[in-house]
Amino acid sequence: MISIEIPAEKTRLNEVIDFVIDFAEKLGFDKKELFQLKLCTEEIFVNVASYAYKPDTGMITITADGSENPLTVTLSFIDSGKPFDPLAKPNPEKNRPLSLAKKGGLGIFLTKRFMDEVSYAYQDGKNVLTIKKNHSQAESTHE
Repeated sequence: MISIEIPAEKTRLNEVIDFVIDFAEKLGFDKKELFQLKLCTEEIFVNVASYAYKPDTGMITITADGSENPLTVTLSFIDSGKPFDPLAKPNPEKNRPLSLAKKGGLGIFLTKRFMDEVSYAYQDGKNVLTIKKNHSQAESTHE
């Protein structure tokens, strides 16, 4: 397992993406899976940077763990901002145009669709959002 701890600021997004993609690429994930990991990482990090410490700023730790047989990557996003369970928010309504969707929730909806497991816990005064991606598996149908 490796980790990175940086300020939860949008200007640090590229460092976070590089950290995640470099790790998953070395494990052997394909381009589609790397794109999905990048998108989910961006959504989660930007949400933490935008809301967790508002109006102040704080730190975020991202841990990356992987296995080769079966090939999986597990990422945890840990912050000590305001307690917030993004999984408690309902999914957007099906068949509703995105232009009419309520603000927020689309990023975590996509994360639930693209990842094989998504969990949230509030432990020791910290938000811990964990996502897991299995290699070569069809898009998750979590809804």
